[in-house]
Amino acid sequence: MKISKAVITAAGRQQRTLPLQLLIDRDGVERSVLQILIHEVVQAGIEEIAVVVRPGDEIAYAEVAGDHAGRLHFVPQAESLGYGHAIYCAASFTQGDPFLHLVGDHLYVQRDAPSCAQRLVELAQAEACTVSAVQPTRESLLPYFGAIGGRPVSGRADLYRVDTVIEKPTPTEAEQRLIVPGLRAGHYLCFFGMHVLTPTVMELLARQLAAAKGDSRRVTLSSALAELAPREQYLALEQQDSRYDLGVKYGLLSAQLALALHGRDRDEVLTRLLELMAQRDLAAAGR
Repeated sequence: MKISKAVITAAGRQQRTLPLQLLIDRDGVERSVLQILIHEVVQAGIEEIAVVVRPGDEIAYAEVAGDHAGRLHFVPQAESLGYGHAIYCAASFTQGDPFLHLVGDHLYVQRDAPSCAQRLVELAQAEACTVSAVQPTRESLLPYFGAIGGRPVSGRADLYRVDTVIEKPTPTEAEQRLIVPGLRAGHYLCFFGMHVLTPTVMELLARQLAAAKGDSRRVTLSSALAELAPREQYLALEQQDSRYDLGVKYGLLSAQLALALHGRDRDEVLTRLLELMAQRDLAAAGR
């Protein structure tokens, strides 16, 4: 299975401006969030990228795409009809091919090479199946994520065969249905915001959207993956990298600090942070 396409969703009402924001990347260069995401995708061997946007946002996105703007295809989502609908809007782009999927309001900061996207793509190509990136997450954060249940793959400490998927489960649901042997108490495997999806996922989204009869907002990627799990092999790859939700309070600031502290200017940034803390303490002492 060759994966050469990617889909980035960025049309959500609270999401659409986040990929346009400028940050200083790990090399000390000012880049847009979109550029940083594109770099992650291209490193994984992707050749073509669809960005799902609100109509009218195409020019702004093209202007901040950087050197890889020629790889982009813009897919309009005229109305905010939900996450599942946003992914399905790219069906004419994927054309029955498997694809890497990322959300446009998250930034991924890797600890070591290869990147999360590259590991996902390599595993999906080797196993010819859908693969989701997941991360152990404490139960207090379950209202923010889709989560999976399954069993470890023999011989691998970071790979799971998925049998259950629930979107934003309650702690009770998670305790009863999302059991993963070996995971520490009070933690569950939640989605990391990055997947490799097979054509079957698009088929399931199409059927669920048709059945929703105008109420597309309840069709999520999790609902399609839940239907996929009993039908064909579906794997989850645990990630040690960090993800930053840019849409939460101080999300952009947290992402910027993470990039800086994992980049070439780390010592300079740490020095400035210490200076700021010292100035704060002096000011407090002088009151």
